[in-house]
Amino acid sequence: MSAAAAATTQPESAAGERPGSGMASTVALATLLLGPIIAVNGLAFLMPVFNLLLLSFRESLGGSTIGEAYTLANWSSTLFDSYYIELIVQSILTSLMITALTLVASYPIALYLHRSKGRWRTFLLVLVISPLLTSAVVRTYGWIAILADDGLINNMLKAFGVEAMRLIFNKVGVVIGLTEILMPYMILALLAGFGRLDPRVEEAAETLGASPWKVFWRIVVPLTMPGVALGCLLSFVLAVSSFITPKLLGGGRVFLLATEIYDQAIVTLNWPLAATLSMIVLVIFGAALVLYSRLLRAVI
Repeated sequence: MSAAAAATTQPESAAGERPGSGMASTVALATLLLGPIIAVNGLAFLMPVFNLLLLSFRESLGGSTIGEAYTLANWSSTLFDSYYIELIVQSILTSLMITALTLVASYPIALYLHRSKGRWRTFLLVLVISPLLTSAVVRTYGWIAILADDGLINNMLKAFGVEAMRLIFNKVGVVIGLTEILMPYMILALLAGFGRLDPRVEEAAETLGASPWKVFWRIVVPLTMPGVALGCLLSFVLAVSSFITPKLLGGGRVFLLATEIYDQAIVTLNWPLAATLSMIVLVIFGAALVLYSRLLRAVI
């Protein structure tokens, strides 16, 4: 009888619970935990972006004066003007080139670092992270000294009888400087995505007669694609939004979206046009995120 009574009282207690109480408590806990970060993002990111969007539809009256009326003139002059179209295309292409060069230069380092062990791995990781402890401005001025007409590289070329090259105040200098500056970010992103790389799979492929080159392309590269996608996304976003390095290494001769936004906001004082260009940069970021998510679903 006692067992039967327990069996009958157990459903009664379960039935006595209010439906959805567990779900309600989960939602309340999630709201409590996520509430602060949602509030911070709303105040520090969403509201400024919304104000920037509204500003892009305002009329510029010159001399930092903004009209009260809303207009599409800023967007039409940006999206249908050949100068700004070329500026957007060149910014995207330059950022893609920098991303590709950063990936090619960083992938072997990240792969070697992933396979290293012990203190040697720790030492290499410190070397990779150490450039991040230095300001990008300082590193950019360092590249100015190296790439100058009488800098280290050109002096070495002259010593070997090679004619000096123009490596500064042009796109070449910007690409070289940004590639080096973004390499630590790319290496760390690649290391974060190398978790799927299993040495036993490579050993099995070699046992079956695969050459090292085939093992690399058929096994290592596919397994590390999540890290490659993450590193490329991070490098592309940082390259598109970079201002200090293009401004200093470009010498005012390399025009990208970030430098144009600065000129419109600080020099010309055309804040609505600067806001429009800033929103275009955000649209490019969104397109890069969509492409990244699709690529990630395809490789996982």
